[in-house]
Amino acid sequence: MTLKKRHSLLLASLSFGLLLAASLHAVQGPKMTVYKTATCGCCGKWVEHVKNNGFQVTVHEVADLSEYKERYGVPKELESCHTAIVGGYTIEGHVPAADILRLLKEKPAAKGLAAPGMPLGSPGMEMGDRKDAYDVLLFTADGKTTVFQHHKGN
Repeated sequence: MTLKKRHSLLLASLSFGLLLAASLHAVQGPKMTVYKTATCGCCGKWVEHVKNNGFQVTVHEVADLSEYKERYGVPKELESCHTAIVGGYTIEGHVPAADILRLLKEKPAAKGLAAPGMPLGSPGMEMGDRKDAYDVLLFTADGKTTVFQHHKGN
């Protein structure tokens, strides 16, 4: 094999390797850290929901969530059963993965998203066919909120 052919083969191999690495990185979704209690089944279902939607999730089971809610700026009136961090944003409660992906794409000036309480029919809170209407709220560091996404009930 000539030096020119070896060089071409080497460049083709390197190009393929870089393309493969880039595509693997694209397949892996955003990294998310979740803080939840060990006994909360609905939180586990929500974690499965976000994993199934491409997020790379690290779960920390903790005895008391209040420290994490305070650390990541969750206003008391927006608290739910778990707190997550992704892309520099705080995600509180049963926020659908599609809303989180939209947040990460749009990058608004905000602290994060919250689905206050535990709305029936939200990811992890499925109860058969029942779906309650609920709002996912965008919240700022000073606690102001706006509706980010309205989810219809049935």
